[in-house]
Order: sequence, then C-alpha cells, then structure tokens
Amino acid sequence: MAERSMGELICALRKEKGLTQRELAEKLNVTDKAVSKWERNLSCPDLGSIPALADILGLSADALLRAAKVPEPASKTGQAAKLRDAVLKALPLAMGVAVIVSSILGALDWNSGLCMLGIGLVCLALRAFIQDEK
Repeated sequence: MAERSMGELICALRKEKGLTQRELAEKLNVTDKAVSKWERNLSCPDLGSIPALADILGLSADALLRAAKVPEPASKTGQAAKLRDAVLKALPLAMGVAVIVSSILGALDWNSGLCMLGIGLVCLALRAFIQDEK
C-alpha cells in the first residue's frame, strides 16, 4: 500500500472511474479549475462537498479526508514482467534437470540432449539481455 495526498487520491480515483475533471466538477457544481487545484494539492474541496465527492469516488468521507492508504492498482505490465522472469529462470533449470535425468536413464540421444540444453541457454541469454536493458 502506498500513502497518497488527498489530491493524488482524488486524481487517481477520478481516472479509475473514467471521469474527466470537467465531468467530476459538473457532478459537484464546481469548476474544472477547482478540481485541477485539488488534484495538484493547491487547495482542498470545501467541507460541504466532501461527502458527495467521496460518494462519487467510491470511498468514505473519512478516507478522503485522511487521504487514507489505498492499494495501488496492480500493473499488468509488472505482472507480465514477473511471469516472464519466472519462466526465463525456471526453464533453463528444468531443461538441465531433464537432460541429466534422461541421460542417467539412458533415454536421451545426443541430438535431443543438445536441443534441450540449447533451449535452456537461449532462455539464459534472453534473461541476461532483458536485465541489461533495465
């Protein structure tokens, strides 16, 4: 969880709801410039508009006033990167284990063994390449 200011909280939740500053302003009978100032932490909403604003944004007035800790939305690209990294870590190990076990059991020919090791090495190279780009 990340702690946010009231302005950051309003901005994030407004965008999450798919509202523009103007649309939010119209719902609250204020100007879009007022919403912009709230989001930039240059001013705060009037106390009278806090309950309606909280209701529109889908949280309690208390959470809005405290700019309570709210969970950051999970990044889909972050999840995909974690999955990719896990696969690129696990696949070379799995290929190496498969080659060793198959060799011990006598169920592996040279071509298959080299192919499996090659796949593992390609995964290691991809992982190193991706790490270098970061």
